Amino acid sequence: MSKFRTESDSMGELKVPTDALYQAQTQRAVNNFAISGLAMPKQFITALAYIKQAAAQSNYELNHLSKSKADAIEQACQQIIDGQHYEHFPVDIFQTGSGTSSNMNANEVIATLASRIGDEPIHPNDDVNMGQSSNDVVPTAIALSSAINVVYELLPSLEKLSQSLEQKKSEVGAIVKTGRTHLMDAMPVTFEQTLSAWQSQVNHAASGIRHTLERVCELAQGGTAVGTGINADPEFASQFAKNLSANVGIGFKPSSNFFYNIGSQDAIVALSGQLKVLAVAQMKIANDLRWMNSGPLAGLGEIELEALQPGSSIMPGKVNPVIPEAAAMVSAQVIGNDATITVAGQAGNFELNVMLPVIAHNILQSIELLANSAQALADKAIASFKVNQSNIDKVLAKNPILVTALNPVIGYEKAAKIAKQAYKEARPIIDVAEQATDLPREELEKLLNPTKLTQGGL
Repeated sequence: MSKFRTESDSMGELKVPTDALYQAQTQRAVNNFAISGLAMPKQFITALAYIKQAAAQSNYELNHLSKSKADAIEQACQQIIDGQHYEHFPVDIFQTGSGTSSNMNANEVIATLASRIGDEPIHPNDDVNMGQSSNDVVPTAIALSSAINVVYELLPSLEKLSQSLEQKKSEVGAIVKTGRTHLMDAMPVTFEQTLSAWQSQVNHAASGIRHTLERVCELAQGGTAVGTGINADPEFASQFAKNLSANVGIGFKPSSNFFYNIGSQDAIVALSGQLKVLAVAQMKIANDLRWMNSGPLAGLGEIELEALQPGSSIMPGKVNPVIPEAAAMVSAQVIGNDATITVAGQAGNFELNVMLPVIAHNILQSIELLANSAQALADKAIASFKVNQSNIDKVLAKNPILVTALNPVIGYEKAAKIAKQAYKEARPIIDVAEQATDLPREELEKLLNPTKLTQGGL
């Protein structure tokens, strides 16, 4: 048997692999865009299937598509939603800027499947793409796939990370450690205070992401080619949003201005910005963990992260902070993705943004990476680290900066001299202060109590 079959479109005939579910327009894109070898993300393909499914439902309900065709299209879409046929979506990320090739790829695959299901011809453009344009489908697919993965993957991972930090506070929160500013010894803090700062970063980032979703969930679908809604039923947009919301379990509504959604990607740029905020927070947490874990002898050695794998191919016994390192690399990637999305977001020329596929790839990668790294931090770093109490106590007792608590009693200048002497002689600050002042030891113990110093005030 031949490995190829002949298909045709408005530009003529060409060869398509015999077992391919797609047709001529997809094959042209495969031939034209042999650039990266990176296909569009699975989440994006799933979103396209959800869109075509809701569109078929809506067109049937508005009396534009027969029940038999609508049912066949819906069933074909469900197969893709259920994880089948992804190998038939080979179009490169770096394709036409509108994503038309990916939209037609979906139309053709769904038409082929639906034709087999319903035993009647289903046309990719006339039936599957009815009342739609690539120019409103692809922005909608970006918004839909982003919303699905934020709501069902990223936000639950961030909630788990926040809960892990909360649990750790209850376990080790009362322990007092040396605070640091400029990487130098500073006034003491408790583990609860350190962990609460990380938790606030995570919670604030999650809140910012939720806020941007409000705009992301206002969809371009119904605007068709340029935002006027040409060739779509006037009720299509609202009916589509209703059906899509029911199918996905997230509330969507038509945009109040289709020209905005098709000509710009501002809502996704804003979402990416909030993902960058989370990436920056995650980088801070990861680096704090790495510093606190450093050593075990020549570093800070305040905590011991769970040993997950050998750390060196040449140095036996070495164990590295692999999860924080992975999380830091995720943060770097997300920050880079945000730069790409920012540049691509500027590519809105008149009535259409023409860098949509690369926006889709980067926003979905950022969401997935952050969801997975937050989960890893929660499970394999925060939940399982141990506190090295002896190391913490030894350093804390000799911290000359504790003398700050004596400022209101003896003055800054005298306190500075005591601190320098304590550091030079490597002696506990209380011993030096007892010799250099007329304050009794009992009062000094109260003034220099590290736990009390974490509570603020005079």
